[in-house]
Order: sequence, then structure tokens, then C-alpha cells
Amino acid sequence: QVQLQESGPGLVKPAQTLSLTCTVSGGSITTSYYYWSWIRQSPGKGLEWLGAIAYAGSTYYSPSLKSRTSISRDTSKNQFTLQLSSVTPEDAAVYYCAREAPTTVGLRALDYWGKGTPVIVSS
Repeated sequence: QVQLQESGPGLVKPAQTLSLTCTVSGGSITTSYYYWSWIRQSPGKGLEWLGAIAYAGSTYYSPSLKSRTSISRDTSKNQFTLQLSSVTPEDAAVYYCAREAPTTVGLRALDYWGKGTPVIVSS
């Protein structure tokens, strides 16, 4: 069974870069045709999809955050990472990593999630 776990700092200073890592077990991040995504949740915005990295390495980002977001991976460790630069207090949220599975209608379902990790932005 696929399991995901987020890790990283719980506190980031404004204007710095948030770096989070998702460790995947029970499945390879290179297996066709899954994508590996980052989502965050905050009281003001609800659930927000940040971006994803596909099984072959292609990346996709939310248009509103593309300029500040970078997703990468380390296949040897079966991990993928999120870097969100120039953070502000509005970036405070619970951050989740998740798997995106293909569906029969050409969309993707978020079928496995990590537990989430809270991130506070404060000086």
C-alpha cells in the first residue's frame, strides 16, 4: 500500500524559501502513469493545489504560484520535494503531499495523501 509522509521545517521566516520533502513507500515515484503532487490547506483559502511532478519527471504548477514554486525529485530515495520561495504569512498552511492517479475520463484522482505538516511563516 502506498504511503506518503511530509517532512520539513514547521517555521519559516518571511522572504525565505520553504522546503518540504515527501517520502513515498509502497510504490515507486517513477511508475507509469502517476503524478506526485503538493496541496496546502489554510482557513482562508481551503484546499489549494500547488503543483506536481509526473512519473517521467515533467512538472506542472498552479498558475498563481508558478513563479515561486519548484518541485523536484530524488528517485534513488523515492522522494519528491517542494520549494516555495519568498514566503509571506499568506503561505502559512498545512502542506500535504499526495499521489495523483489517472482516471478513465482523462482526469487525475488524489487517491493517497500524507498526514500533512503545518508550516508557520513568522519572523
